[in-house]
Parts: sequence; C-alpha cells; structure tokens
Amino acid sequence: MHISARNIFKGTVSSIVKGAVNAEVSIDLGEGSSIVSIVTIGAIERLGLKEGMTASAIVKASSVILGTGILEARLSARNILPGKISRIIEGPVSTEVDLEIGGGNTLSAVITHGSSERMGLAVGGTACSIFKASSVIIGVD
Repeated sequence: MHISARNIFKGTVSSIVKGAVNAEVSIDLGEGSSIVSIVTIGAIERLGLKEGMTASAIVKASSVILGTGILEARLSARNILPGKISRIIEGPVSTEVDLEIGGGNTLSAVITHGSSERMGLAVGGTACSIFKASSVIIGVD
C-alpha cells in the first residue's frame, strides 16, 4: 500500500470497544505508546479487525497539532504523544516538525510558520503531538 499520509504506525490492536455505529480501536505501538482511532462498525467488519492482530494507524501530518508544556492538560483529543524534536523544515507559510515518539517511530506535523516561531520550536527540544481519534485511519495488510 502506497499512500500520501506521512504518519503510518504499525502496531498491535490492543482493544476494540464497539458502540451502535462506531468503535474505538486502540493500537499499541510498544514502549508505552498507543494510538486510538474511531471507525465505523462496518470498517471493523470489512477489515476483519480483532484484538491481537497487526494493524497500522495512519494520520495526515496536517491533522496533527503541536503543543509544549501540556502533558498535564486535560484535552478532549484522545491522542497526545510526547516526543523529542528531531527535524524542522521551515517555509514561509508552513513548517514541518518531526518528533521522535519512541519505539523507533517518528511523527510528522505540518503547522504554520508563525506558530512554529511563536512556540520557539528547536531541534532537540520537546513537544507533544495532539490529534483526534476521528483523524486516525486504520489499515491492515
């Protein structure tokens, strides 16, 4: 599978909580990191998702919000992954920021150049990536 999304994280489905229309799927990435996705029951059935199987969590870089000093904050977003900034590509409008989030995983975020400057982001610094469970697409091989 070749897709344009920058963030593809392979892991193990650790839980599936089914509702009437949607299901909450947790994918364990190892080293204490996990990603939560909300997908339809139809998607669960079509993909044949079951606890213990391998699956990928896919997140567009433009769906990721970055924050600093927020680990103790209470947010409605289900996915808050802290990391160390490993690369920054600055442009006049947008800036791409790569975070090492553990387990050999790098998460990319595309934010505005102004936000990057205001936050004082720098390689070697830390930040948290934030994205909603509804922004996570599940894929299987």
